[in-house]
Amino acid sequence: MDRKIKQRVIAIEEHYWDRDVGANFDNAETLLPVHLRRRLEDLGAQRLKEMDDAGIDVQVLSHAGPATQRINAEAAVNLSRLANDRLREVIQLKPERFAGFATLPTPAPKAAADELERAVAKLGLAGAMVNGLTNGRFIDEKQYWPIFERAQALDVPLYMHPAPPHPAVVKAYYEDYAEQFPNLLGAACGFTVEAAVQAIRLVLSGVLDAYPRVKIILGHLGEGLPYLLWRIDHVLSRPGNFAGSFRDCFCEHFYVTTSGNFSNPALACCAMEMGVDRILFAVDWPFVSNELGVTWAQNIAFCAEDREKILGGNATRLLRI
Repeated sequence: MDRKIKQRVIAIEEHYWDRDVGANFDNAETLLPVHLRRRLEDLGAQRLKEMDDAGIDVQVLSHAGPATQRINAEAAVNLSRLANDRLREVIQLKPERFAGFATLPTPAPKAAADELERAVAKLGLAGAMVNGLTNGRFIDEKQYWPIFERAQALDVPLYMHPAPPHPAVVKAYYEDYAEQFPNLLGAACGFTVEAAVQAIRLVLSGVLDAYPRVKIILGHLGEGLPYLLWRIDHVLSRPGNFAGSFRDCFCEHFYVTTSGNFSNPALACCAMEMGVDRILFAVDWPFVSNELGVTWAQNIAFCAEDREKILGGNATRLLRI
């Protein structure tokens, strides 16, 4: 008898909110409206119901931005440990439904590397998420390289999640429109610009040459970079620029997720540039609807094998969950 096993649907950029981390921000209500905070803080019945209604088997939980990237080093270390310990407790209650990415205290780079190891080796988390700039600094700077060294040693990915751009960029590029179109600073444009630049800098910095087995995840179908790979590679191959192949380096080290970008043309571009094995399903809950994401992903015009890879197979292999 043919006993076909149901394909697990694994969503890997699904957020939550730790109250102690969030309490560190005086403008938490501005960062996140109350109705979103309530959903983010729910790690029980309502979250599971929304997962069940949409057909999501597993959520990989990660702290919503800005997490611990914008606070002082000592507070970041303490809060990250507390948040990761509590996240483990949540996962232990429903290990068949939840996995998690660690929160890292990047303002203290060496401590962040140690916390990554503790979170993976002792708490069983699947890697870590970094939310944008660390107090205005890019993660490719050499002071942060111990984090990448440890990620390679542990064989776990680092998820580079966007955040608002540097204040100087906000003032120069968006100030005239920020009041009228507040989301322009976020997912409509600012997030993508910030995350894409961070990813480009990672390739150019040499950190991926120093640690050649590092794996990086970008959300939102790669923050626009798969569409631009040929042009970036072509221009940087001119004399006096990048010594290697930007395109090859990107496709070797980066994975992309579908979070909050349910576009068939964009997905096709990612598949053509990077291959289906490097695309993972994500929703970006609660900022985007579970049902919208699952319905789209289950009906993409790929063969059944490729749909299964995107919906859960690739995450199972990459995160070992």
